[in-house]
Amino acid sequence: MIKQIVFAITLLITFGVFAWTISHLFRYFKFTKKKPLGHFGKRLWITIKVAFLQEKILRRPLVGLMHALVWWGFILILFGSLEMVVDGLFGTEKIFQGLGGFYDFMMASGDIFAPVIALSIIGFLIRRLFMHIKRFYGPEMKPVSKADANLALVLIFLLMVSLSAMNVNYVLWTQATGENAAGVYPVGNWIASHFVGTSAETAWFWYQFNWWSHILLIFIFANILPYSKHFHVFMSVPNVFISKLEPLGYVDNMPNITKEVKLMMDPNAAFAEAPEDEGEPERFGVLDVEDTNWIQYFNSLSCTECGRCTSVCPANITGKLLSPRKVMMDTRARMKEKGPGLVKEGKNYDDGKHLNGTYLSEEELWACTLCNACARECPVNINQPSLILDMRRYLVLEESKAPSGLNTVFANIENNGAPWQFSPEDRMLWAEGLEVPLMADRFAAGEKPEFLFWVGSAGAFDDRYKKVTREFVKILNHLKTDYAVLGTEESDSGDVARRAGNEMLYQMQAMMNIEVLNGYEVKKIITCDPHDFNTLKNEYPDFDGHYEVIHHTQFLQKMIAEKKLNLNGDTLKGKKITFHDPCYLGRANDEYEAPRDVLKAIPVVNVEMERHKSFALCCGAGGGQMFKEAEKGEKEVFIERTEEALETGAEIICTACPFCMTMITDGIKYKNKEEEVKNYDITELVSMSLGL
Repeated sequence: MIKQIVFAITLLITFGVFAWTISHLFRYFKFTKKKPLGHFGKRLWITIKVAFLQEKILRRPLVGLMHALVWWGFILILFGSLEMVVDGLFGTEKIFQGLGGFYDFMMASGDIFAPVIALSIIGFLIRRLFMHIKRFYGPEMKPVSKADANLALVLIFLLMVSLSAMNVNYVLWTQATGENAAGVYPVGNWIASHFVGTSAETAWFWYQFNWWSHILLIFIFANILPYSKHFHVFMSVPNVFISKLEPLGYVDNMPNITKEVKLMMDPNAAFAEAPEDEGEPERFGVLDVEDTNWIQYFNSLSCTECGRCTSVCPANITGKLLSPRKVMMDTRARMKEKGPGLVKEGKNYDDGKHLNGTYLSEEELWACTLCNACARECPVNINQPSLILDMRRYLVLEESKAPSGLNTVFANIENNGAPWQFSPEDRMLWAEGLEVPLMADRFAAGEKPEFLFWVGSAGAFDDRYKKVTREFVKILNHLKTDYAVLGTEESDSGDVARRAGNEMLYQMQAMMNIEVLNGYEVKKIITCDPHDFNTLKNEYPDFDGHYEVIHHTQFLQKMIAEKKLNLNGDTLKGKKITFHDPCYLGRANDEYEAPRDVLKAIPVVNVEMERHKSFALCCGAGGGQMFKEAEKGEKEVFIERTEEALETGAEIICTACPFCMTMITDGIKYKNKEEEVKNYDITELVSMSLGL
C-alpha cells in the first residue's frame, strides 16, 4: 500500500508540473492567427508515412535507420511503461499479462529494442562529441543547445539501461522462485544465463530498484522535454498531422490583399454592399510572433534543431547568414520572451523588439531562394519558407523595403508586364520568321486550340531563352500540335513578385491573366518555365484559374512515349550530359522523371551530379534572387552548383528552366569553361536530335 501511495503522489506531481508547463506554453497560441485544417483522411496518411514510418528521416539511410529504430522502439516500449503506471497505482504485477500472445510479443519487442536504442544513443553521443558533424554547429547553436541534446541522450540511455536491468532481474527472480515469467524476454534471458544462482531476494531488490529508476526517469524526462529541443518527442507527430498538404511550390493566399486588389481593379465593388466596421486593419505579413499563424508557431515548438534544413540550404552552404533552423529557433525564443507580456497586457504589449528585424535580419530573409530544400528535408514537415516569405511580405507591403533590384522589377512588371523594361508590344518579337498562331485569331475564327503555349516573360524577352522558345515552337509545329499563344495579351505570371513579398502586385497580375485565359476558355497550358508552371498550376486556382498545366518536359515525355518523336539522330550521339533539376519542377512539384525519360530517349551518356532529384542544389536564382545583388557569403550559389556539374565531366549541362539556364551559363563563364562545356535546355537537345 505504501508503494501505491508513493507512486500515486509521484504521478500526481508529474502530471501537475507537466500540465502547468504545457498550459503556460500553449496559452500563447491565442495570440497567433487562425488557419483552418481540413482533409483529415489525407493528413492521417501523411502522419503514418512521415511520423510513424519515418519516410523522411530515412532519406539518410544509416543515421536515419538508427533514429528510426529509436523511434519505433520507443513506441513499442510505451506499452510496458503504461503497464508500469497501472501496476504502480493498483499494486498489481504485470497486469496486462492476460493479453496472451500479444503481451509476449510486446514484452519481447521492448526487451530487444532497449539495448538497440542504448547502442544507437551511444552512436549519437559519439557523433555529437567527437565527430564534429557540421550541421550540429552554427551561430544559433549555443552551448546550452549542445548540453540540452547531450542531457536528453544520456537520459534516454539510462532509461534503456534501467529497462534492460529490470527485465534481467525479473527473469532471475522467476528462476529463483520457480514462478512462471509473464512475457518473453530473449535478451533478458540471455543476460540472466550469466548470473545463475542469484538469490530471489537479491533479484527482487534489483528488480524493484530498476523498476523505480525507470519510471522516475520517465517522469523526470517528461517534465524536462518542454524546456528542451527534445520537446519534439511530444510535438512531432501532431506537427506532421497539421503540416502542409499542397505541393511545396504552393504559397498561401492572402485574403486581405485579395480584397484590396479587387477594390483597386473594380472600385464599384466597394459599393456593392455596405461595409461593416472591421476595426483596425490587419497587418500584412509578419513583423512579430503574434502575426504568425498557429501552425507556424507550432512548427517552431516542434523543431528538433537537427540542422538537416540548414545543411541543405543553398544560402547557408555558400556562407550566407541565413539558417532555416535559426528561423524556427528564433520564432520559439521570441514567443518565449514576448509571450508573458502578451498574456499580461494583451496584443497591445510592445517591448520594442520584433521577430522581423531584432531576431532575424533583412540580410537573412533576402538570402533565401525559396527553393524548399529545407522543407523537403525536415523530418517533421516544418515549413520554414512560409515564415520567411511572410516576413518578406511585411517588409515590402508595410515598410516598402526591398532590395533595389527588386523594386525595379516590381515597377517593370506593373508598367510593362515583365521584369525587364521592354514594351509589352514587343512580346512577339521572339517569333520572327516562325509560324506561331495567336489565340485571338484562332478564337475569332471560331476555333479553340487544344493547348495554350504560355511563353512567359523570360521566353519572350531573355535573349538566351528566346532561342529555347523558338526551338519548342518548332517542335510543336513538327508534331502538328493544336496550339496558340496569347502574344501581346500575355503578361508576367507574377511569380517573382509573389516570392519577393509583393503579394499585391502578384494578385493583380494573376487576376488580369486569369481574366484573359478564362475569356478564351483555356483548358490546357504548356510552358517551358517551371516557375510559371508552378504558379499557373498550383496558385491560380485560388482566383478561379483552373487549368491543366503541363511543363514542356512532361509534354516531350508523353510525345516520346506515344512514339510521336524519334530522337535517334547522330547529332548528340555519345555526348556526356548531366541534368540540373529545377527547384520548381522537382522539389516544388515532385517531377523528376519526365526530363530524365526525355534524355534517355536521346543517344547520349547521362551522368548524375552528387546532389540530384530531391537532393539537388538550387541554381541560386529563385525567390527573386536573379534580379538582385546576392548577400555576402563565401561564394555564389550558382558557382557552387556549376562546380558540382563540372565535377561529373559532362560536356553538356542540361537545364529545363530559364532562370537555371541564366545561372548555369554564368557559372560556366565564371569557370572559363565556355569552350569545353555547353549549357542547353532540354528542348534544344530534342530539336538537335530531330534535326530541326
